[in-house]
Amino acid sequence: EVQLQASGGGLVQPGGSLRLSCAASGLSFDEYAIAWFRQVPGKEREGISCIDTDGRTSYANSVKGRFTISSDSAKKKVYLQMNNLKPMDTAVYYCAADFLACSFYEPDYDYWGQGTQVTVSS
Repeated sequence: EVQLQASGGGLVQPGGSLRLSCAASGLSFDEYAIAWFRQVPGKEREGISCIDTDGRTSYANSVKGRFTISSDSAKKKVYLQMNNLKPMDTAVYYCAADFLACSFYEPDYDYWGQGTQVTVSS
């Protein structure tokens, strides 16, 4: 059974940092691109970052320069380092796996984690 476990969310003040983790199991980790999406209630889910099987990364403009995605294939984990957080970053963050390639198109993704809440507030 394929499982993606997102963790690391929490409450942080504006300007603070968090690191999210996505632990994958049940799949050939090196064959999947892993992306992070986020969703605010009442809004569509937004793709924000992705790392493909060659280690190439992509970012939405809203997080570029503040967030960094990385992966550890030995641990089958993908991380999202989030710096200089803003109230607009408040959302539920999901990780998702797509065979081979990155995109920010939700239907491309085969597997989804359960989400972790990030709240940026003073």
